[in-house]
Amino acid sequence: MARNRHSRFIALVLCALSFAFVLLPSSAEAQLKKVRMGSSSTNVSFLALYTAIHRGFFRDEGIDLEIVFMPANLASTAVLNGDVDYNGAVTGTIGAAVQGRPMKVLLFTVAKPLLFLVSQKNIKDVKQLKGKKIAGSSPGGSATLLANQALKLIGLEPGKDVSVLQMSGSAASRYAVLESGVVEASLLSVPENIIAIEKGYNELLFLGDVVEFPQNGFGASEKKIRENPDEIYRMVRATLRGLQFVWDKNNTEAVTNVLMKQWKVSDRKMAAEMSRQVGRVLTKDAYVKPESVQVLIDLARESAKVTKPVTVADVVDYSFLDKARKELGMVK
Repeated sequence: MARNRHSRFIALVLCALSFAFVLLPSSAEAQLKKVRMGSSSTNVSFLALYTAIHRGFFRDEGIDLEIVFMPANLASTAVLNGDVDYNGAVTGTIGAAVQGRPMKVLLFTVAKPLLFLVSQKNIKDVKQLKGKKIAGSSPGGSATLLANQALKLIGLEPGKDVSVLQMSGSAASRYAVLESGVVEASLLSVPENIIAIEKGYNELLFLGDVVEFPQNGFGASEKKIRENPDEIYRMVRATLRGLQFVWDKNNTEAVTNVLMKQWKVSDRKMAAEMSRQVGRVLTKDAYVKPESVQVLIDLARESAKVTKPVTVADVVDYSFLDKARKELGMVK
């Protein structure tokens, strides 16, 4: 009888321990560090970042990354206040740095804007936009800056010849105002541009053809960079692995799967076209040419009415990227 009670006791203990092990997180999960990144957009040009998330590259680095959506200018304030760790809007990061706020961009995943100037069906030429309204993005956001730059290049003065309306929200909301007729043209990303063209709207301009404008990636405060260099490096390395994965042609199907899952695209043909369009603008190694960064700096200075000269070295820190590229066998 005593032996039976002893056996039952041992069985109960083993059962309880097994149940506890099921409930407890694995040691790897318990050691993951929660990291938050502010982002102003959900558009598909962030494919490298989301590939790194879905393929587990951040978890490999011990990071549990959370994306928090907010306007580009507010993300910089949140980073400096410590409310989020990184700003996923490099335009916002550079805009803050230009105004003397201590922030640096750490890498770029996009070298050209994945933006299309799409107009109402009765407008077939860019020159017809004179006196008309265009939907831009939030103040300091890239769509607004790019619209201004592109319009100047084609001979239209923003604010004088054409109005660029500053709007918060996503490319989907800019498509909605185009459909509503509130504006004559809008800056659209993928897949909104594909959908709009299928409905008979006109693509007047692919901004990547006229403007080399670094976008996407992330930045951090100089305080964060000084105090958490290991975390910074692991964030950079995980993102760079995501970029490598997207560029590897052996991963085409896997990248399409990531795109379909992240952006809830059910049509595989549409997803493949979206991936192809993103390939037009991705950086090869998370670097962009200094002169392209300087264009962005000067636009930000002009927008903020900053007269003091600002150099690329003032707003970009490539040291972590240099180290990650060497470790991953990438040759500059």
